[in-house]
Amino acid sequence: MLAITAVLGLSLATAGPATATDAGPATTTDAGTWRAYGNTNPITSSPATWACAGSKTVATSVIAQVCAIRSSGGGSVQAAVIVRNNRSSLYSASAYVNLYTASSGLFLGSWECASSGVGPNSWSVCFGKTLSQPSSVKVYSVGWLKETYLGQSPNI
Repeated sequence: MLAITAVLGLSLATAGPATATDAGPATTTDAGTWRAYGNTNPITSSPATWACAGSKTVATSVIAQVCAIRSSGGGSVQAAVIVRNNRSSLYSASAYVNLYTASSGLFLGSWECASSGVGPNSWSVCFGKTLSQPSSVKVYSVGWLKETYLGQSPNI
């Protein structure tokens, strides 16, 4: 389990109830946002705290992991899928990520990042929307890159 720091965007979204499983993303999703990081590790490049599941190989020389993020002030959370493309060519990726409360499994939202190119030898992140949640409410995320289930992040 990994808790490190990174960047959060700022916006607000809500969604209805669902259950966390590895069967696939929720049926109702909002648009997520891809952000390219080049060769800068997104986890170590900002003051927010990230809790990430282990990395999974999703294709030759491409790894991904799902993370839950909490703002440095503690009052906001976000879900993300990190992709590292170690190839010398562009890798096309689409991602889905869901966010839940840890104590009750309450579904907070689902986001999809449509297919986009992850540059050669670089990092990209699919971010869900930032949601207000007090630090007393622990959250976790589950995610997919294309059809590969990335697992569940630790609680944050």
